[in-house]
Amino acid sequence: MADESCGCGCSGAGILWFLAGLGIGAAVGVLYAPKAGRETRESIMSAAEEGRDVVQEAARKYKEQAQEWAGRGKDVIAQQKDNIRSAFEAGRQAYRDASQDPIPDPDSPKL
Repeated sequence: MADESCGCGCSGAGILWFLAGLGIGAAVGVLYAPKAGRETRESIMSAAEEGRDVVQEAARKYKEQAQEWAGRGKDVIAQQKDNIRSAFEAGRQAYRDASQDPIPDPDSPKL
């Protein structure tokens, strides 16, 4: 799978490009904004907090998706395990049945 998707229509690469654009936009905004030093620092801090929130939300979504996939995988493995166990038991029973039947004598007349 080349495009790991979180189910929300965005990809991991898309989030990275978004964060890069956010950083570049913040830098350009600082350079061209006619604000005082304190206001500029507050603006940078606000942009950094927004970026952090975006990253935390994406991480939460990816974690939930990974947990969902792990749960599905465990269910599939348990189901396959039960299928194999059932097939093994059926084979064992068939062997028992076949080994308990007397072998017919080829010289005996058939009824």
